[in-house]
Order: sequence, then C-alpha cells, then structure tokens
Amino acid sequence: MASKDESPVEDKDALDALEAESKDYAVLDLNPGVPESDIKLAYRKKSLLIHPDKTKNPQAPEAFDRLKKAQTELMDEKHRERLDEAIADARMLLIRENKWTVDSPELKTEEFAKKWREKTREVLIDNELRRKRQMKAQMQEEGREQRKVDQELEERKRKRQHEQDWESTRDQRIDSWRQFQKSKSGDDKKKKKKLKPIG
Repeated sequence: MASKDESPVEDKDALDALEAESKDYAVLDLNPGVPESDIKLAYRKKSLLIHPDKTKNPQAPEAFDRLKKAQTELMDEKHRERLDEAIADARMLLIRENKWTVDSPELKTEEFAKKWREKTREVLIDNELRRKRQMKAQMQEEGREQRKVDQELEERKRKRQHEQDWESTRDQRIDSWRQFQKSKSGDDKKKKKKLKPIG
C-alpha cells in the first residue's frame, strides 16, 4: 500500500501503529463509546493483574506497557473520537456491503466481530492515507502560493530596477536627443543651401 512518496518501511511502521491503535479497546476489554470513567476503571483492574511488580511473568513489562499505551490513547479525547468514528464507519460499511440491517442476527456472531475488527483497521489505514494526501496537497498549495508571492516580489523588484536604470540614464538620453536635434537641424540647413536654385 506504499505510495510513491512513502518507503515500504515507513508504510509498515504506519500499519503497525494503526494495527495497535485499532486494538486499544480490545486491550482494555471495552466497547467503543464508553465514558472515561470506564476506561480508568478497566485500566486500574487490568494493571493490578499484569503489573511487573505483581507478577513474575517475563512478558508482564511488555503487556503493562501496551495496557498503559491503550489507556493513554483512549484518554485523549480527539484520539478516542477519531477511533470511535472509524469503528462506527467500519460497522456501517460491513452492514451495507452485506446488505444487512442493524437488527440482522449476523451482527451478533463472532465472525462479524472478526470482520468488524479487520474493516476498522482498513478504515483507519484509509483515513491515515487520506490525511497524508491532504497534508501533502496542502503543503504543495502552500509552496505554490509562496512561489507566486516570490515571483510577484521578483517582478516588482525587476520593474523598480528597470525604472531606476531608466531614470539614471535620463540625462544621457536627453543629451543624445539634443545632439540628434542639432545634427538634424544642421543637415536641414545644408540641404536647403544645396537646393537653392542658381541664377
């Protein structure tokens, strides 16, 4: 899924982060849309079970870190809102794709729950890629605007320089014109003398 501007490594890192992000609720055994108090309570209960100081399990530090990260991310209102929206979008997409209704019995199966998690991951990835494209387009537009401003400044500077150069040669041009007029009037007198009829 890497675009032209993204390396496969960056894309894989983004996918791994989104994969972990889509599991925040699962880590705490919570459903989307729960209040902060439920998130805190679930975190407290689980942290007592897997805290590295409370258990000898060698995977406890890693599990506790994941639990803490999930709790921190879900406590961030903007993050939780974005995640809840992606989860709701994924559910609606699945219902539409399968032509179910919100009351369909299929929605209560484990198979649906699995598909829902996968679809949530897809929605999160699509949203992230769309966000990156928008940021890139915005940066390009800002760059285009900046180039336009720079060109306008350069054009004004060039015109100013041209006017200064024109003004600085004014006396020289006037002298040249006077010389030209003098030489022209002198030529006219010579021509008139030559044209005088004889006799």
